[in-house]
Amino acid sequence: MNILNQYTKKTISKNLIILGLILSSIYSCKNQQKQDIKVVKTKPNLLFIFADQYRQASLGFLKEDPVHTPNLDQLAKEGVFFSEAVSNNPLCSPYRAMLMTGRYSLSTGVVENCNSQRTTLGNYLKKDEICFSDVLVDNGYSAGYVGKWHLDGPEPTPPNVKRVWDTWCPPERRHSFSFWYAYGTHNRHNTPYYWTTNAKEDEKTYIKKWSAEHEADVIIDYLNNNKEQRKNDEPFALFWSINPPHTPFKQVPERYRKRYEGMDYKDVLNRPNVQFNDNYELKRGDHGVEKRLDQATDYFASVNGVDDQIGRVISKLKEEGLYENTIIIFSADHGEMLGSQGLMHKNVWFKEAYKIPLIVHYPKKVKPKTDDILLSVPDYMPTILGLMGLEDKIPNVVEGKNYVDLFFDKPVNRPEKQLYFGGKSFASNGDARGFRTKEYTYAVVKHESGEKFHYLYNDAKDPYQMKNIWGENPKLDMTMKNELKQLLTSMNDQW
Repeated sequence: MNILNQYTKKTISKNLIILGLILSSIYSCKNQQKQDIKVVKTKPNLLFIFADQYRQASLGFLKEDPVHTPNLDQLAKEGVFFSEAVSNNPLCSPYRAMLMTGRYSLSTGVVENCNSQRTTLGNYLKKDEICFSDVLVDNGYSAGYVGKWHLDGPEPTPPNVKRVWDTWCPPERRHSFSFWYAYGTHNRHNTPYYWTTNAKEDEKTYIKKWSAEHEADVIIDYLNNNKEQRKNDEPFALFWSINPPHTPFKQVPERYRKRYEGMDYKDVLNRPNVQFNDNYELKRGDHGVEKRLDQATDYFASVNGVDDQIGRVISKLKEEGLYENTIIIFSADHGEMLGSQGLMHKNVWFKEAYKIPLIVHYPKKVKPKTDDILLSVPDYMPTILGLMGLEDKIPNVVEGKNYVDLFFDKPVNRPEKQLYFGGKSFASNGDARGFRTKEYTYAVVKHESGEKFHYLYNDAKDPYQMKNIWGENPKLDMTMKNELKQLLTSMNDQW
């Protein structure tokens, strides 16, 4: 009997051990499942906003331009403001290509704005590029794009035929964006039209509302997701390309103009380098100061309006409980000269066109600060992927650097220069290259005649770049020339 009891006790004990192991395994599996689900749910969302032709000086908290931007000011106060960010090729299409690929203009082939006379030259985003959106979708994100695309090549036209700027992008060229609400490139702010996700080329949606306001409506609807614009069980990555304050400046709602009632354009242009006549001495840059500078108040009014619409979207993120876990980025494709140096618009190395806003807001993980790292556009993709926990998913072809450690006050190898790239051989006003350091800005313009013109500014002593010091110090001139040569050689630029 004792033997039987002993046997029974051993069997029961053994079975209990086995049962315990089974239960432990089940619990472990369930717990792992819970952990996996938790990981998915805590992936950060991404809202990347960039406004067209929005210069850094038009951030209200900098107290430079006479603008009212309370929402962006708050975003910067709570996030990281990169005070020395630039657009390396300060044009619409090149910026977008660099942003999407993490590669410089010479590598993407998008060296000028996309239009029908440049398509045969390969000046468009290639189908086989690995884009920011491709990486995100491959790693469990629902990706959407709202606003101006400007990366496809329209059907080619001969040089003597009027250029076509606007073009429909077919689904197979949208680089994994499943939600598509594309503004095209038509610059009709008050009466815009769009191509929606499933629309064919001849199926445009016409809207009678200021484009920035309408796009904010679309994004708010996207966040509500009542029409299943995205997958509920996936985090979202939404890119919003706002066309204002791009020209035409006059196309802005009257309610934003009221802030500038009774003010002349000379009252609001407070930068000491503003010239009220066209500057023909510079061998690069857009003229039109004498014809367009009186619209300066409209530009600033449009800036106010852009901030207002961004504020509406931020309010929605808060309402839906998404604010804390959404990385919000605000930037711009380039700035606007607005009379500085006697020039209008962009595509030059001067701060008004070259320096752009860059705010990264992620309250869940990143503490507020200002950082003066010399950040370039190709750095955005790898750095943000790093911030999103996708550092190991950065494509090998990316030329930008991952500076994610700076968000957490860890040491990084800070760059000494930022490339300036101005077009290629088919540029309308010649070719240009240069770079910027903490102290100097240097640019060389190769005129269509073959002659080279040099421009050198001591930004530390002359922050408004009012005096070209080239020729005053031969030793410094030679240093600049050699450093530019080394930079271009490292980038396989045969310029």
